[in-house]
Amino acid sequence: MTRALAIVGYIAVLLAVDTQVALPGQLVLGALTWLALGAALLRETPLLRVQTLVVVAVATCGEILGSIVWGVYTYRLENLPSFVPPAHGLVYLAGAALAGRAGATGSGRLLVRVALVGVLAWAVAGVTVLPRADVGGALGAVLLAVYLLRGRAPGVYAGVFLVVAWLELYGTALGTWRWAVEIPGTGIPNGNPPSGVAAGYVWFDIVALAAAPRLLVAWERLRGRAHGGELAARST
Repeated sequence: MTRALAIVGYIAVLLAVDTQVALPGQLVLGALTWLALGAALLRETPLLRVQTLVVVAVATCGEILGSIVWGVYTYRLENLPSFVPPAHGLVYLAGAALAGRAGATGSGRLLVRVALVGVLAWAVAGVTVLPRADVGGALGAVLLAVYLLRGRAPGVYAGVFLVVAWLELYGTALGTWRWAVEIPGTGIPNGNPPSGVAAGYVWFDIVALAAAPRLLVAWERLRGRAHGGELAARST
């Protein structure tokens, strides 16, 4: 829990500072965020490190597609801020920390239920009482509900949802980014932020959970071959 709160606190300060700087300042924030991610990973297991780096890679591709190419949302300077890729890694670590804490205290199911009720209530509000129609968010919310009910790591998904829900509400309130009124090319109304935006983040997590063990095994084999080659060279 302490780690999750520390990460949330860092991101809160990061986004607040970003509203006061131009591109050079964003580059500094990006460097600091990469350092923060590196420091956070030092204390994690090899598997969690690889999962986090996969999230960073996949999320960066998603950011380029969703923001720069498609225009579903736009950052304040109409770019992809350099702090965004490492911040995705921090969000994943915060969500994993919440899930780990819930699992250790026997409240894992409660965490999932809270996330499920939260995203569905937000989705219903988005198509009924909120001032901006959020049909796109509702569709994403249904997908996230499926992840929470049937996914391989519902606790992690629930933890990530809670962090992302706060992040999106906070970031859009500051004006760090804004979501298009309609999903471009579809005519589907979208909220600012959409209720189901965490479904995209969870997809990053799904890829990481599936790919990380294989990547870690491949890395260990590569290291083993390199070590064996060194021993063979020394013996000749």
